[in-house]
Amino acid sequence: MKVAKDAWNLKEESFGPLLRYVMDDEITDINYNGADVWVEHLKRGIYKVPVQLSEEFVNQFSIRVSNVVSEQINKFNNVLEAETDVLRISIIHPSATNTGYAISIRKTPAVMRLTEERMLREQYCSKEVLEFLISCMRARMNMVFCGRPGAGKTELLKFLTQYIPKEEKVMTIEDNLEIHYREINPGSNCVELKVDDELFSYTKAIKTALRQNPQWVLLSEARSMEVKYLLECFSTGLHGLTTLHTDDTRKIPDRIQNMMQDSYAASRLENDIYSFLNVGVLLRKRVTDRREVVRYIDQICLFDRVDESNIMQLIAEGGRFVSQEIPANLKKKFRLENIGNPFGGMKHRNRE
Repeated sequence: MKVAKDAWNLKEESFGPLLRYVMDDEITDINYNGADVWVEHLKRGIYKVPVQLSEEFVNQFSIRVSNVVSEQINKFNNVLEAETDVLRISIIHPSATNTGYAISIRKTPAVMRLTEERMLREQYCSKEVLEFLISCMRARMNMVFCGRPGAGKTELLKFLTQYIPKEEKVMTIEDNLEIHYREINPGSNCVELKVDDELFSYTKAIKTALRQNPQWVLLSEARSMEVKYLLECFSTGLHGLTTLHTDDTRKIPDRIQNMMQDSYAASRLENDIYSFLNVGVLLRKRVTDRREVVRYIDQICLFDRVDESNIMQLIAEGGRFVSQEIPANLKKKFRLENIGNPFGGMKHRNRE
């Protein structure tokens, strides 16, 4: 349940020994498994912290969260969820586990962690890869960011939104608000839609967005049948960004087809994928010898449909370009924006 800022009365002291981790900007997730507390740090990865939560604290914390959302947590209502603009709290009652209470706190702050300078300094990507992605945004390409959980898909999506002209209407569609488009792009023309499984489904949200005359639709994650309607949006000339889970850009078409309910629907969707999806980007994370987590762009793949043929062109792998061959329709998109060399050689700035 989403709680408005002014209605959120869970005080800082309510987090007890977890507060220091809630306040740490480098920590994205805090998880209690009934015995230990584990956190996920942007640089250090996942590790156990020296904190012991008492049974009394866990009970009191669960009660406080339940009071905030005006819902009980017990064996009949065994999952409790609360969400603010920057926190997502999920609690599982012991009746549904074999390990006691389970608590998950996910932090989704309205900040843009990536900058051009930081990406180059930390070897997140090469200058040529960065130039190419910005060129794709200027050419209004439809892009999918893929990778495993924690790879940084949404962070890259957020970074690239600064290259959307502020006057172009953007509609974001999310069940858990993570993009924070209006806050990270102040003064932009944006409507943020909040999905609810029962009252406002992903499919309904996408169809609703189409009637609101946007230029861009940003779907936080493509998971199921809603991707079909997202491609329909793209077919009308709208532009968009989304994320999905897969470990290779060349698997994106198959991954999307597998979201369909039957093989017939999947086969009908294949040509639309290549026609209206332009760019796939794979994010990875690895752990260095110093036990530091490093996130980086691994692959870039281009998709096109030319003369009844579906084209898949892998142009970057291992963070470096292996080809500069661009399919015909994508070349046209670059030409329309006067981008002669999308791989570099020009200065980019966020669009006012």
